[in-house]
Amino acid sequence: MTSERSPLSTHVLNTSDGIPAAGVALSLHQLDSHLKLWNLLNVGTTDEDGRCTGLISWEAFIPGMYKLRFESGSYWNSLERDSFYPYAEVVFTITDSKQNVHLPLFMSCFSYSTYLGS
Repeated sequence: MTSERSPLSTHVLNTSDGIPAAGVALSLHQLDSHLKLWNLLNVGTTDEDGRCTGLISWEAFIPGMYKLRFESGSYWNSLERDSFYPYAEVVFTITDSKQNVHLPLFMSCFSYSTYLGS
């Protein structure tokens, strides 16, 4: 991960406990529209505030379909809790590569939700 401001960021919140979800492993992928395969672009881990930035550079953030995969099951296992979802994937489309995209993930052991932030 790079420390420069990235066009894509995320923030993971543990809604069961009302705290940031620190230490969540995640990965960013882009769809190859010809082969219909996901290409891994980068990996990261949320910090103590549940945030992860620097996943992609402005130059690499081109129009297309992307997904963020959050390893939610591993996170809950680290807290010695069972969870229903082994991971959560958020698939999204970028049409304007000049926009900032912030994708928060709210998760509990048995649910998750997201939205497009700025």
